Amino acid sequence: MTSSYAPAAAAITQKGWPKAHGWLLARRMTQISFLLLFLAGPWFGLWIVKGDMAASRTLDVLPLTDPYILLQSFFAGHIPETTALIGAAIVAGVYALIGGRVYCAWVCPLNMVTDAAHWLREKLGLTKGWPPKRELRLWILGMTLAVSAVGGTIAWELVNPVTMIYRGLVFSLGAVTVVIVALFLFDVFVSRRGWCGNLCPVGALYALVGVKAVLRVSARNRHDCDDCMDCYAVCPEPQVITPALKGLAKDASPLILDRDCSNCGRCMDVCAKDVFCFTSRFHEPPLPYPVTNAPRKAA
Repeated sequence: MTSSYAPAAAAITQKGWPKAHGWLLARRMTQISFLLLFLAGPWFGLWIVKGDMAASRTLDVLPLTDPYILLQSFFAGHIPETTALIGAAIVAGVYALIGGRVYCAWVCPLNMVTDAAHWLREKLGLTKGWPPKRELRLWILGMTLAVSAVGGTIAWELVNPVTMIYRGLVFSLGAVTVVIVALFLFDVFVSRRGWCGNLCPVGALYALVGVKAVLRVSARNRHDCDDCMDCYAVCPEPQVITPALKGLAKDASPLILDRDCSNCGRCMDVCAKDVFCFTSRFHEPPLPYPVTNAPRKAA
């Protein structure tokens, strides 16, 4: 049975289709642009970036290294070169400021696959599925580091689907297609946003990196919320919304401070009331409580 999945319907009516999908379109452009930067060399001979998302050098000057790769390298007993250390420090520093899981929403090419799987799952009206514990991806993160230490190798790169996508696009899709289809079907039929939200150790590490990020989403206009639930329907981590939007505690902040928020901006897209906005964690005064949750005055 299919469902009438249309969480942006009210926003489209209020703001128009482009604004109701503005941040989503920006993310797609960014994801495709990053991917094309890495593929421009092997495809067209334009070596703006040499390497892949694990380790690269931009314009033969700027080194960038995935902190997860560097961490596995340490556990495997390898001593990274200075450029790798500098590259990892740059990447970690940027994501520490803007939010570690920004990588998941704005850079990772696999996000396009899992978002498509979520759309189809909702269209098909599939509500049941395997609900793995959210801590599972942290356990997987720990296990990959342990395997790296025991095996003396960068373990995750052997099965990393993002690396597989890049290699498949450069050489031959072949078995990579099977991996992509498997992850797509897993998210559709087994677990809602199961890969990115519950299993991927890369997202787990970046969530830890960005735990004190400056860039935050705020439910600044939460007093205008009409409880349509559209933001929950599209958010890849809907549990992060409630404390900011519906917090009952005195001086509850409208900031979404949960480390799992990916700053994808989708809540802003679909909200017809413009409840959400990007802001800094240091420039958002706490509010006493949401007006929607405040006791009503007697008539």
